[in-house]
Amino acid sequence: MSSTERPRPAVQIPALPVAAVVVDSGLAHLDRDFEYAVPADLSEAAQPGVRVRVRFAGRDVDGFVVARRAEAEHDGRLAPLRRVVSPEPVLTPEMLALCRAVAQRYAGVLGDVLRLAIPPRHAAAERALDAHPAPIASPPEIPAEGPWTAYPAGPAFLRRIAAGEAPAASWLALPGQAPETDWPRALAVAGATAAAAGRGALLVVPDQRDLVRVEAELSTILGVGRYVRLTAEQGPQARYTAWLKALRGQVRVVVGTRAAAFAPVHELGLVAWWDDGDDLHQEPRAPYPHVREVLARRARQTGAALLSGGFTRTVQAQQRVEAGEWASVASPSATVRNAAPRVLIAGEGIDLERDGPAARAHLPSAAWRAAKNALADGPVLVQVPRRGYLPALSCQVCRAPARCPRCHGPMAIPAPAQAARCRWCAGDFGPQGFICAHCEGTTLRSSTVGARRTAEELGRAFPGVPLVTSGAGDVTATVPARPALVVATPGAEPTAEGGYTAALLLDAWALLERADLDAGLETLRRWCAAAALVRPAGAGGLVVVAGVPAGVTATPVEALVRWDPAWLAEREFAERRELGLPPASAVARLAGSRRAVLAAADEVAAVVPVERLGPLPVPTTRHTGGGEGDPTDPPPVQLVLRAALSDAPALAAALVAVRAVRSARKDPEPLSIRVDWLGDQ
Repeated sequence: MSSTERPRPAVQIPALPVAAVVVDSGLAHLDRDFEYAVPADLSEAAQPGVRVRVRFAGRDVDGFVVARRAEAEHDGRLAPLRRVVSPEPVLTPEMLALCRAVAQRYAGVLGDVLRLAIPPRHAAAERALDAHPAPIASPPEIPAEGPWTAYPAGPAFLRRIAAGEAPAASWLALPGQAPETDWPRALAVAGATAAAAGRGALLVVPDQRDLVRVEAELSTILGVGRYVRLTAEQGPQARYTAWLKALRGQVRVVVGTRAAAFAPVHELGLVAWWDDGDDLHQEPRAPYPHVREVLARRARQTGAALLSGGFTRTVQAQQRVEAGEWASVASPSATVRNAAPRVLIAGEGIDLERDGPAARAHLPSAAWRAAKNALADGPVLVQVPRRGYLPALSCQVCRAPARCPRCHGPMAIPAPAQAARCRWCAGDFGPQGFICAHCEGTTLRSSTVGARRTAEELGRAFPGVPLVTSGAGDVTATVPARPALVVATPGAEPTAEGGYTAALLLDAWALLERADLDAGLETLRRWCAAAALVRPAGAGGLVVVAGVPAGVTATPVEALVRWDPAWLAEREFAERRELGLPPASAVARLAGSRRAVLAAADEVAAVVPVERLGPLPVPTTRHTGGGEGDPTDPPPVQLVLRAALSDAPALAAALVAVRAVRSARKDPEPLSIRVDWLGDQ
């Protein structure tokens, strides 16, 4: 060595020189840990849970360190870690176990679940939080029981949360917005009770409007700074900052929408979600987990209390109530009657005798009279099942649905004085105009009236009355306590100061006659959500249901009149159990080319006893229709595999194996796999 050369420092061999890394490959057959060598200069930073960059299949990819080992489990030379992206251990052991369980439950890939669970890193958020660390707040005082005193089991449920126990309950909330019945306050009290016991609380609601209401109650009970909001709509920095505060234990309570289900709350003491039946709780990205399943598994994994609340109850919740896993928290019948509005069914009895066929019109006389009388005291809510102007058209002669000549999508009139257009491809009927494919009729009629057309009709029927609309793209949060007509689609109903004087639930047939297994329960859920905003019957509150199909035994209508959602859930679950329908059985849906679907079904059937339902053509929708593909390609098919609940884990494992084999051999034919089963196996 020459005198000008500096001696090289001795290489420090890490005590645990091997890192097990979960690589974000996106390939099912590579859904496992991979081992990498830990360079000496990264040994301190490359701790379990941190983000790293590694060389994989000839390119740099992201990953998470999940373990450090003294020796490699496989022979051969290990590639080194490229770099540590951040020293923040974002993937905790608890989170890793949860994500693995969710991936297994839905026959998915761990990397897909990790993308849902952990938001992208935001370096500025990390630096800002490091520079100005928030102090860990001391536990708040135990809040008053408030709305929970209206439920016989409510105070006992809160006491068990405060004692650090893990009760699980399905809560049927009382209608109304008074402080003694308001559900956002009850949810906030439950979360604050867990925080007062020195434990964490995670509250999940379906949408932004519900989030604002719950946040307002948390601010009143806990104060600002003791909770964080976590939603997918937040900006990258705001979301990652809130997520880091929960990860570092600086806040005990997290409230948010579906994106908050995986929030890393420390010492979790309560998981709660509102409105289990809302489809916003279903993740639209693979592997399509539901908030219910994610939070139920978190509760079992951490020993936290569980609370599923709503005005109605899903069959999935009813199954667990009947199995004794969840207790039922509900008010006595007398209390419910005092809180609920009176319900009137238009077109029955004297209405039919007096008005004839007009009793079943879009806006029958009974609904018009109820609105006219109620407008003297305050706002009236009008719920319309469909948005738009005339969202569905049909032939005037044979009543066959009008279809687009280009893509066979549904035709609609989007606005007054406009021509009919396809809701999928925006095409029209062309120069020849409408010609019915069944009877060659050339005249159109409206099959369904949308919210915009309803608002137009009400404006003419009640001149001079203020008109408020609320729907997709333009949702109104609240309306004042003065006379007004509020036209809203389901889920977009504004709250009214002091409650609505009346609510008109129009076109009941459009909800009751949907081709959906959950049509009855979903109809009741939407009706109850609107009716709960109306004043109690004792204060003059009235709900009018219009458009109930004649001669149809509509059990949701009966459940609404009696305000007994538990009865409908019981009945529905009993029927599904008898017929072997989910959630009384485990099911999986395979969709794709006929060859791929049948081959996958054969592989599953070889290891799990399953019943095949199908294959059938995939229903045409705005996503599968459109006519843009090659017309010579065979149409996709779908097949449902049904198995006993006891075989649900085996079914999921078999589907994981199918996915891995197809990925390994690079099968070019598409195959979509969706699992939907309920159970604790």
